[in-house]
Amino acid sequence: MSLLQLLQIRSHSTCELCTSINELKPYIIPPSTNESVDNSLLVCSTCLSQIEGSQEMDVNHWRCLNDSMWSEHRAVQVVVWRLLSRLKTEGWSQDLLDMLYLDDETLAFAKATNEGLDDSEKIIHRDVNGVILETGNSVVLIKDLKVKGSSMVAKQGTAVRNIRLDHENAEYIEGKVDGQQIVIITKYVKKV
Repeated sequence: MSLLQLLQIRSHSTCELCTSINELKPYIIPPSTNESVDNSLLVCSTCLSQIEGSQEMDVNHWRCLNDSMWSEHRAVQVVVWRLLSRLKTEGWSQDLLDMLYLDDETLAFAKATNEGLDDSEKIIHRDVNGVILETGNSVVLIKDLKVKGSSMVAKQGTAVRNIRLDHENAEYIEGKVDGQQIVIITKYVKKV
């Protein structure tokens, strides 16, 4: 069964955040790289565009989190925590965040993108030109890089798509080169 089919069964073909039934798509929760039911949820296009930041946050739309925060599924709990953290300047969302209980492992996953931190506390990844990098960006290598632990050399000019950020070190990102997941130092990449 495909990921979409598994998520449709789990969610009864509704958005796991707002219960909409229109334009449903799987959302893989960053920084996850593999598709599985444990790190994905089914969301509508409205929720997805606001989660990914391509549309401005509609505070009233997210009042649905009052219900979805009680989901038994870890993936839903993680996204709810991240959204409530983004909206924590709203009084109601801070109240919900205070009520939401996540076990240590789930909370660590929720915090993996630094969503709950103030801007002054966040680790910011920058490319060689100082441009801010974000999860999902594409970069190009600006020099040949030897890959530790293998005989592979990642050549200058190689495009690395859908990067993941190391949330403990601002100098490291992860991406696939020739099908192999590698760690890359940010001073050797340029954002595309």
